[in-house]
Amino acid sequence: MADKFEIATLANGCFWCTEAIFQRLKGVKKITSGYTGGTIKNPAYREVTTGRTGHAEAIQIKFDASIITFQEILDVFFSTHDPTTLNKQGYDRGTQYRSAIFYHSNKQKEVAEHFIKALTEANVFENPIVTEITKFDTFYKAEEYHQNYYNNNKTQGYCTAVINPKLEKFIKKYKTKLKEQY
Repeated sequence: MADKFEIATLANGCFWCTEAIFQRLKGVKKITSGYTGGTIKNPAYREVTTGRTGHAEAIQIKFDASIITFQEILDVFFSTHDPTTLNKQGYDRGTQYRSAIFYHSNKQKEVAEHFIKALTEANVFENPIVTEITKFDTFYKAEEYHQNYYNNNKTQGYCTAVINPKLEKFIKKYKTKLKEQY
């Protein structure tokens, strides 16, 4: 039997936030926080946070395309961050927090380009979308303490101040797409 899972690699701010959101969706099998899009091999968090590696904080999503499509993944992606701010999300600033789609196939590239075009034509955002669409190259898994960060640190300051409000909005909007435990 062929592997029914696909991979999406996305960057849209702090990976603690994006991981917490996407791991709650039906059809998502696994989320890995890491770094991609830069020039340094095997970067560490302390290097990426300087903004000098070229890497973005990103997540890699393994998903069952028969349950959730790449287009549905993009719908969540674009509705849970501001794709019109260059190199920042909220208080997080630098190229490591840029909005980016790292496509794994020409089909993903076409879907992403079409999605951005449709959002632009519908005037969904007041300002132009600056999300980059880049061919996927290499993904480096972040240090273990970054994995499943929100679920392991719900009372930590960043989680309560930044992630909780994002999750509340996300859960209201995507209630029918959530896994049963959420």
